[in-house]
Amino acid sequence: MLNMLDRALRWSTGLVAAMALFSIMWLTVVDVIGRKFFSNSVPGGLELTEILMVVVIFGALPLVSWRGEHVVFDSLDPYIPDWLRGIQTRLVHLISAALFGFLGRLMAMRAERFAEYGDTTVHLQLSIAPVAWLMTGLLILTALVHLLFVFVNAPAPTHQPAPPATERNAA
Repeated sequence: MLNMLDRALRWSTGLVAAMALFSIMWLTVVDVIGRKFFSNSVPGGLELTEILMVVVIFGALPLVSWRGEHVVFDSLDPYIPDWLRGIQTRLVHLISAALFGFLGRLMAMRAERFAEYGDTTVHLQLSIAPVAWLMTGLLILTALVHLLFVFVNAPAPTHQPAPPATERNAA
């Protein structure tokens, strides 16, 4: 089941974040060429870049949490017994789930306000509410990922930790 969830997250949030990042790259290329050769930038390019950055950042959150690829401070781990480390891990996931859920609720309130007031971007007049709702959904998905890991052991992180400085210097 965890493999199926991993595949679903990779093909949904991961793919969307990757496509948004790819779009930012091409938008930047076209904008720079337009400025350099035609003395004209892409109309609303900054607004589009900001929206795409939201998609990249919030789209990556559930996948980063799922794979355990976030920043970890493990300087005390060698001194913590395994039984306590298991409790610590579940407690951190519980706190993270609560915080992401709370942030999702705050963003939902903001999205409702954006929709109610009809807020739009300045240049392109794009509605801001759908972007805020997307942020809400991805924050709640991230909260659910952490909540799942309170009850189920998280898959092993896909990254390899850097070797200690003494091993790097010896090589």
